[in-house]
Amino acid sequence: MLRAVLFDQDGVIADTERHGHRVAFNRAFAEAGLDVTWDPETYHRLLQVGGGRERLRHYVETEGIGRPVDDLAAFVDRVYARKTELFVEIVERGELALRPGVHRLMQEVAAAGLALGVCTTSHERSAAAIRRTLLPDVRFGLVLAGDVVARKKPDPEIYDLARRRLGLTADECLVIEDSQVGLSAAQAAGMRTVVTVTDYTRDEDTSAADLVVTCLGDPEGEAAEVVRGDSRLTAGGVVRLAALRDWFAGRLP
Repeated sequence: MLRAVLFDQDGVIADTERHGHRVAFNRAFAEAGLDVTWDPETYHRLLQVGGGRERLRHYVETEGIGRPVDDLAAFVDRVYARKTELFVEIVERGELALRPGVHRLMQEVAAAGLALGVCTTSHERSAAAIRRTLLPDVRFGLVLAGDVVARKKPDPEIYDLARRRLGLTADECLVIEDSQVGLSAAQAAGMRTVVTVTDYTRDEDTSAADLVVTCLGDPEGEAAEVVRGDSRLTAGGVVRLAALRDWFAGRLP
């Protein structure tokens, strides 16, 4: 029986990677006087490294920033902290929008009395800004953000932690992800997964997901289209909780 729906944040709740985090990183680099710009293709490649702080460290170690870095840990902490402040400003200025169907499905989950959670390794301030600005009327039962785990996705640690905190088994949880990295984490935790692809992730291999869609869909807005999986889960162009629960229980009509 389905008892919890766990949302990844970046790329699932909003298209924060291309238009939020990448932009904030570039603004932080400019403020620091660095001749570094992450274009969309570079950032897509870096997304294969889980966690923004880890992503920045990986880039400095493998590609450099055009000048020596004496204390790498301090440099990463300083630039990442400023990047987080800039990202929060982007969110609070209304520069990002929810992806189709996210608000609707979250409301359906909450109204049904199921556990509603967010599992992201994005900074706590970033996650709080998204919830405060874009989802002020949604009540979450669980939010895991920041360095709450030692190992980032694709490691399953964050989903294992969510399951334990909710007192549930893996087969009672559904994860909404957007990428191969997130999918790998959810599957390693033994959870069923719906992938809502973005421009960044539509060409990634997410064939192992139970359902792959273009978005979650809204009745009066953008419709969900099935990339892979059972089209009955997107009747009318909308991924609804009722259909997901029937699918979990093996009783789809």
